[in-house]
Amino acid sequence: MQNKDYTHLTDPQQIAKDAEKNWAKKKANMQVGQISSDAINLNVQGRRALSPLQGFGQMWQKTYSITVKADEYDAKQMMAVWKARFPDFWPEGNKFYGSIKGINPGDVAVLNISAPGGMKLSTGIEVMYADDESFTFMTPQGHMFAGWITFSAYDNDDGTATLKIQALIRANDPLYELSFRLGVGHKAEDSFWFATLKNLAIFFGDLSAQPDLDSICVDPRVQWREAKNIWWNAGIRSGIYMMLAPLRWLGLAKRPT
Repeated sequence: MQNKDYTHLTDPQQIAKDAEKNWAKKKANMQVGQISSDAINLNVQGRRALSPLQGFGQMWQKTYSITVKADEYDAKQMMAVWKARFPDFWPEGNKFYGSIKGINPGDVAVLNISAPGGMKLSTGIEVMYADDESFTFMTPQGHMFAGWITFSAYDNDDGTATLKIQALIRANDPLYELSFRLGVGHKAEDSFWFATLKNLAIFFGDLSAQPDLDSICVDPRVQWREAKNIWWNAGIRSGIYMMLAPLRWLGLAKRPT
């Protein structure tokens, strides 16, 4: 049996090189690159990316997972497909407008999310980290929550593979926190990622696999100093944008860039 070379895991220079390649460069604000003209591009350009420490509401760690039969693909191959075709597995009616080069560290994507009443909530993400085994998004001001969400996969000993989505999040402002306390926010978020994982399982040929959720409240306190985040609330701003649609048709209101 040929011995594997693990030098890259212990060589400081290689570790530093990998870190430089896989982590996004630090920058003050998000910058949206060239994306589809179909995108409703609001609430992203110039916004700051937020960590879980900068949100308002209770902090939650939510782990969504699904275990599928790995007959034709191993976890690394599944991860490569997921990363390359990320928007294809989202629930119908939701759009991810990212870089044409795929998911790479530092990339910024615009999201158009279906909301009640036919509204499209426009927000975005920044790719904080990406390699062959996982990738992590960071959310901007105005998003439903402040935090990180990581996508990964691993092989199991029984010939299956587990696809996993782990989020460490706080509701971004008091209005979003209210929706989470009422169960509406949690239900919408859970349904979204359950549908995504189910779509992945079907693509990889396992029609019977069912998603699972492990949800832990890491910090039950709210951060009143962050109540000001409501100024950037993407739901409110997207709603105003939609109400002004007739004025834009008449050329009396500015279109977003």
